[in-house]
Amino acid sequence: MVTKTDIGLKNFFIFNSTITAKEGEELKKILYYYPITDHADVQIRNVGLVEGIINFTETFKPSSPVNSLHTSNSRQLYFQPEKDFWIVMTLHLTNQSKSKDGLNNIEQTLEDDIQDNVYEALLKQSYYVFRLFWNTFKSYKDIDALKVKLEKFFNPYLKCLNLAHADILDIFNGIQYLPLDKNTFLKVQCFVNHLESSYPEISHTAFLYNDHLIWSGIEPEDMQTIYQYLIGTLLPANVETELQGGSMPRNASSPFMALRHGRFITGPTNLKLAKTMGELPKLYLFGGAKSVEYYFVVYRALSATVCFFIKADTVLTLDFFKQLDELVSPKLISLVTEIAEYCSKQIVSPSVLPDAAPKFIYFNKLNLAYKSTVHLDNKHTGNLACSKESMRIMADIQEKTGLLGKSNETILKTMNDYWIVGKCSNSRQFYIALQQKNASLIEISDEIKKLCDSELKGIFFHPV
Repeated sequence: MVTKTDIGLKNFFIFNSTITAKEGEELKKILYYYPITDHADVQIRNVGLVEGIINFTETFKPSSPVNSLHTSNSRQLYFQPEKDFWIVMTLHLTNQSKSKDGLNNIEQTLEDDIQDNVYEALLKQSYYVFRLFWNTFKSYKDIDALKVKLEKFFNPYLKCLNLAHADILDIFNGIQYLPLDKNTFLKVQCFVNHLESSYPEISHTAFLYNDHLIWSGIEPEDMQTIYQYLIGTLLPANVETELQGGSMPRNASSPFMALRHGRFITGPTNLKLAKTMGELPKLYLFGGAKSVEYYFVVYRALSATVCFFIKADTVLTLDFFKQLDELVSPKLISLVTEIAEYCSKQIVSPSVLPDAAPKFIYFNKLNLAYKSTVHLDNKHTGNLACSKESMRIMADIQEKTGLLGKSNETILKTMNDYWIVGKCSNSRQFYIALQQKNASLIEISDEIKKLCDSELKGIFFHPV
C-alpha cells in the first residue's frame, strides 16, 4: 500500500539585509514571515542561514544569484525581485510510505516531485501579483507601511497557493488567445476604439471571451499577470453564477435572461440600487519607464469580459458608470452573440478517441500565448489528460532547452509506454505526450509531424 501526501509549505519570508546591520536588530530586516507561529528566534535563524548561503555562493558566481538549496527533507527557493530584497520559499519534501508484504515500511523521499523551475515560477509569480496591486518594494519609503501591505497580501495569497498541482504551465504563465476571422476581430477592435474615443478617461482596454483573450491594449508582461488574476481569482465566481442558467440562452423564459444585461464586476454591481460606486480596485502597470496607477474596472455580459484601465487621478462618479453601461451593454451583447456563432462553427468532432489522441502543450514566448490539450480546465486542480510523470518529464525537458540551443528536439520513452517529445524553435516550445506501446521512433516522428500540421498551422519549426 502506498500513501502519498501533498507538497507542503514550510515557510515563506521576505527580507532586506541592508535595513540594519546592528546586532540585536535582526528582526527589523524581516519584512514578512510565514508562518507567524514561528518564534522570533526561529525566524532570525532561518533568515540568517539564507543570508549566509547567498553571501557564500556569490563568491563563486556573482553575476548569477543562487536559485535553490536542496536538502534531504526540504527544498528552499530564492528570488531577488529588486536590489537588496529577497523572497524565500521553503517546501516540505513529502515522504511516501510503502508496505511490502504487510511487514516492512519503506520511506522514499519524493524529491522528483519538486522541480526547481516549476516552483521558482510560482515564487516569482507571487511577487508580480503583489507588484500589480501594491507597486514595487522600493516604492515604499516607510518600511512599516511596506510590512502592512505585505501581510495584507500574502496572508490570504499563500493559503490559495496550489503547490500540489503546479506544473509546466506555471513556468510559462501564458495567455490563451481566441483566434477570430477578420470580420469578427475587426468588430471587436471597432467596439474597443468606439469606447475609448467616447470616454477619454479609459486609457486602455482588454477584451476576453470564455477565458480567452481577444484584444489587449497593454503590454504583454502586464497582461500576463492580469490574465492569471482574472481567470484564477476574479471571474470564476461570476462565471459559476452565469452557467447556472446556461451560457447562451435563446428563450425569454430562461432564468438567465436577467443576466442578459451586462454588469460591472468591479464597481457598482447593481446600478439601479447603487447609491455609491463601491470600492474600485487599483493596480499598477509597468509598460513604461515607471509604474502608473489605474482604476481596474471590469464589465461582464454573457461570456465576455471587458477590462477598463482608467488613470487613478480621474474623478469617477456613479453617473459615469451608468452612461458607460448604457453604451456598452447593447453593443457587447450583440458582439458576443456574433463571437459565439463564429466559435460554434469552428468546433470539429475529433477523428480519434480522446484517450488515444496525442496530448500537447504549446507556448510562444514572443506573445506569451499558450495552448494545452493536457489540462482539462484552467483551475489547477490536477485535472490532466496524461500522467503526472509525463508532466514532470516535460518540465525537465523545458529546463534543459537553454543548454541545447535555439532549435532542438528531445524524444524519450517512459516505462509505462508514454512517448514524450519536446520541440523548441523560433522562441516557440511544443511538448507532446503519446501513449503508443509498440510504436517505433520513426512512427512517433511521423505522428508529431501530423500533429504540428493539424494543430499549429502556419507555425514554422526549424529542422534540427
